[in-house]
Amino acid sequence: MSFGSLYRHGMARVAACTTPCTLADPMANAAAVLDSVRDCHDQAVAVALFPELALSGYAIDDLFLQDCLLDQVESAVLHLVERSRDLMPLILVGAPLRHAGRLYNTAVAVHRGRLLGVVPKVHLPNYREFYERRHFASGAGTEGGAIRIGGHSAPFGPDLLFEAEDLDGLVVHAEVCEDLWVAVPPSSEASLAGATVLANLSASNITIGKADTRRLLCQSQSARCIAAYLYSSAGAGESTTDLAWDGQASIFENGETLVETERFPKGAQMAVADIDLDLLRQERLRMGTFDDNRRLHGTATGRFRRVAFRADPPGGDVGLRRNVPRFPFVPAVRERLELDCYEAYNIQVAGLVQRLRTTGMPRVVIGVSGGLDSTHALIVAARAMDLLDRPRTDILAFTMPGFGTSDKTKGNALRLMRSLGVSHHELDIRPAANQMLKDMEHPYARGEAVYDVTFENVQAGLRTDYLFRLANQRGGIVLGTGDLSELALGWCTYGVGDQMAHYNVNAGVPKSLIQHLIRWVIGSRQFPDEVLDTLGDILATEISPELVPADSDRALQSSEAVVGPYELQDFTLFYTLRYGLRPSKIAFLALHAWSDAERGDWPAGYPQEKRRSYTLADIRSWMRVFIQRFFGFSQFKRSAMPNGPKVTAGGSLSPRGDWRAPSDGNARIWLEELEREVPKE
Repeated sequence: MSFGSLYRHGMARVAACTTPCTLADPMANAAAVLDSVRDCHDQAVAVALFPELALSGYAIDDLFLQDCLLDQVESAVLHLVERSRDLMPLILVGAPLRHAGRLYNTAVAVHRGRLLGVVPKVHLPNYREFYERRHFASGAGTEGGAIRIGGHSAPFGPDLLFEAEDLDGLVVHAEVCEDLWVAVPPSSEASLAGATVLANLSASNITIGKADTRRLLCQSQSARCIAAYLYSSAGAGESTTDLAWDGQASIFENGETLVETERFPKGAQMAVADIDLDLLRQERLRMGTFDDNRRLHGTATGRFRRVAFRADPPGGDVGLRRNVPRFPFVPAVRERLELDCYEAYNIQVAGLVQRLRTTGMPRVVIGVSGGLDSTHALIVAARAMDLLDRPRTDILAFTMPGFGTSDKTKGNALRLMRSLGVSHHELDIRPAANQMLKDMEHPYARGEAVYDVTFENVQAGLRTDYLFRLANQRGGIVLGTGDLSELALGWCTYGVGDQMAHYNVNAGVPKSLIQHLIRWVIGSRQFPDEVLDTLGDILATEISPELVPADSDRALQSSEAVVGPYELQDFTLFYTLRYGLRPSKIAFLALHAWSDAERGDWPAGYPQEKRRSYTLADIRSWMRVFIQRFFGFSQFKRSAMPNGPKVTAGGSLSPRGDWRAPSDGNARIWLEELEREVPKE
């Protein structure tokens, strides 16, 4: 398969379809289903779901007991089987079928000329507007059975899983409408037995507010089962004698809504999405309680039968029907972004408040550079002092200019400290740095323009050394400012450097989120205008460690020129840390997220001039840097990192939290996978 094929990267395309119903005319309904299946085939769909009793109609009451109708339903099933021979999708369609002297409300599975199986509905509603027990028998107790329709024999029972032999992880389970509304749905046991795609064939009538209830049930079931959940409900054409229908079709994955159709359609429509089987597999793998639950229910989960089929997907690029956020740590929807920023900010504040309370209410000692990280840590500290009813002057803030400090960042640091009302100080580290470089016989002390790592770390180390000694002297704790992205890339000076602190409020916050936190602080007016104006100026300043003299050839010392664009490295970090995906899979996702600056949503307030795009070659090149730094050498810095709160669900790098790894590991197998599986352009 080509690199651009979603099927190469552990994904599968699925569809939840609704079709116009012709009451009590199975062949007409089969024709409508086939039209949609052909459309699904053209879109490379692997699984196509249709509503409950789609071949007959749901609201036909005692017509279900007419032999003429039931004969035609069987003919329609055989017609679907025959006409599916050259079509890719696994078809799940609802039909009333006779079996062992009773009538069952079933989900019929058809694929490429085969009747794969028939799944009967287990829970039959017989309350309020529902009278299903008048016509149907429950599928409970039919496990292990078989059914014959025409010349086709197939497994029959609620114990069936349909497994794609050629798509690792695509295991489909079908349940029918009410089966989801009970306390323990059949799909719960099926997911424990290995099903990753849970499909609900429904004919749920619509009343005010019911669509939200369905959505909640489906979304929560997808989260609880760590699965994709497909939902398709009857719509146009169903009898409105006493009820109405809205044709709701939706696809969910692990608690997230992937796609939903409009309701009350005039004709056929479908929700199509690409589900990430790798993501589901990884999530189940790392969440050990999922398998523990399977063991607890081993008797129930062990009874499932697997029916194999081959999807035979196309090998070419068929696009990606899935939203891949550019910033997985940062939601694009304004309301969700504001909520995330509110929570992140208050998590940091609450963490610092608790640390100060339990350590005897020391002062806070912090270095303020005028950059994003120290700025955000300072405003977190200011809010913590407010909550503790302590004066902000108990924050001892120091700006410590070095050889590369610009007037702009120094000026912003001073203005911010003054406007916040903290104790502000300027401590020039250059005399001490010059003395240390002289004592070390460094070439710079002899007048040579040598700006190596020693030159840089002398400054970084002195700043931290001063902060710790100042904390000793003045009864304080050193507040760290380094962020999650810098820890991931090892872009921090170990030990006596910005890697160390008594407590670090930013350790769980990626660089791509910090700028939005500051924007949120500005937008929600957490501080007076003078503070907010300075925050806005700091946001507009390029990220730089400012360790090299401004008059050198490296005048604009850019962090991103060395470690890569933080927005791209944060993307790789999220999928590495949260899901453990292969480099090639992450590169595939990054290409869809970042290849076109005009496609997809950007977070609210993101500056137009900073909206960049990246080619596959860019992604590959910077991913190599990420892999080398993350896996290759920087773990020792994370193994000794100070305390700080976890902030995002994407994970943290604390050795006491989400990430534990050997400090003497290596990056070889990740680099090899990148070289082998990702094209150079």
